[in-house]
Amino acid sequence: MHRGLKLLAAAATLGLAGCSAPHEPQVTFYAHGDSVRLDPAQYCDATGQDCAEPPEDPVGELRVPPGEPVQISVPAEVSDTPWQVVFLYRTAEGEQLDSRSAVFAPGDRHAYTLHLPPDAEQLDHVEVQQFGAVLTPGVEGGVDFGISGSWLLDVRR
Repeated sequence: MHRGLKLLAAAATLGLAGCSAPHEPQVTFYAHGDSVRLDPAQYCDATGQDCAEPPEDPVGELRVPPGEPVQISVPAEVSDTPWQVVFLYRTAEGEQLDSRSAVFAPGDRHAYTLHLPPDAEQLDHVEVQQFGAVLTPGVEGGVDFGISGSWLLDVRR
């Protein structure tokens, strides 16, 4: 009888875990044999109105030696929308510059490998940005694309 109650309690616990609320999508960054999965620093619906509470520490860290690429993997919740990668890097002269990937079309890709430009010495920061469509009021109408989700990574040397 005790054994049956233990099995029933375990099954109930598993059932409750399966019913928990879905969490925000995580993005994985991989470099030089290590990876980190990050929760979004910002995550809102496509209109930018309904936003999740940001995590306590929204910026992840990963060691990326000079000249090494960073592989980025996004889940369907991100890849099914327009998204891009924005990054900061330093040149050999110490100048900090920024750059970005192309904007990837919805459903186009789930991963991207960030290779630094030829003038880059060291990667400093990477941000995955998910776009949401916000209708702009006005005579001409149209659509303005805002950032609905962002995942932030600082680079350690």
